[in-house]
Amino acid sequence: MTEAHLKLGTKPSKQNKTDKDVIDADVTALLHWYDIHGRDLPWRRRWPDLAPAYHVFLSELMLQQTVVATVIPYFARFTERWPNLSALAASPVEDVLEAWSGLGYYARARNMHKAAQILTSEYDGTFPDAAELLIKLPGIGPYTAGAIAAFAFDKPAIVIDGNIERVLSRYFGIGTELPALKADIAAIYPEMIPATRRSDFPQALMDLASQICQPKKAGCDICPLSHSCVASRWNDPTILPVKPAKTPKPVRVGKAFVLCNEDGDVAVFRRAETGLLGGTLAFPSSGWDKSSPEFDWLEGATLKAKAPITHVFTHFRADIEVFQIEWQKQTSLPEPFFWTSSTTALPSLMAKILKSALNDQGRN
Repeated sequence: MTEAHLKLGTKPSKQNKTDKDVIDADVTALLHWYDIHGRDLPWRRRWPDLAPAYHVFLSELMLQQTVVATVIPYFARFTERWPNLSALAASPVEDVLEAWSGLGYYARARNMHKAAQILTSEYDGTFPDAAELLIKLPGIGPYTAGAIAAFAFDKPAIVIDGNIERVLSRYFGIGTELPALKADIAAIYPEMIPATRRSDFPQALMDLASQICQPKKAGCDICPLSHSCVASRWNDPTILPVKPAKTPKPVRVGKAFVLCNEDGDVAVFRRAETGLLGGTLAFPSSGWDKSSPEFDWLEGATLKAKAPITHVFTHFRADIEVFQIEWQKQTSLPEPFFWTSSTTALPSLMAKILKSALNDQGRN
């Protein structure tokens, strides 16, 4: 099997008994490496201790599209404010969204809250230990269901994120292009799950990906899996996993208006629970979210053009013109807008808009 063949896409071969023996030895080496070099994270435990399912649930939802260093302080604040499922379920979703501010992808927070309510009402405040039941909860996909089952209950669940895809595509030499690669990894993953320390195994793979088997650098000389890793024998192991060609993000153009009164308050409204930035506080705006509301009530107001901002979402880029408006407090605001002095919980897009609006410099 050559590197050239893999670029065209190949399938993993079925492992024979000898291969399984080698795999078992490599997994043992991996776990030994993890004992020495594995990361200590606030939501983790080392086997035979198991992490609380609630901690795995919180951390895994937070870690989607977010790096570990960013998540750690959020996890600490959440577990201090809502130490268990019942406390989280009983909290207003608006409070959860505000505490989530800055993590982005707010649907995760809404789903987290909904799942907590379901678990409290239907499962007596506990988590089921089976991935097939966990996956039925809002916001929990195959990876998160497998992570909870493995990390919190030591189940032989399939746990595959982007990091594990990278390590195992190189280890087995699987050249299937993403995202189809995940199915090939899932088919072969169970052969690697050890009889014991099943909670540690996927976390060891993740740490190996973070520290050694990186996207643009494969440290094969210090990798515990290099003895049998297919890609380690190549000139460039980083050709795996094979990624699809990138396409430019579409651009949406919009406008945003920041109304300020003499007390320093700003006018905001709470967005609908579904859709972009669902349930969060926002300034009146249009275009970037494909909306086209009427702003007749701003007619006659003096608009100060500020520096435009750009914000990158997963599937598009938003280029937004920003306007600041001085508004008399006694002049009523139309529904659903209201005045607030608290802007610390604004989502990052709105925080950018506010920063531009309050900058003394106008548009260049």
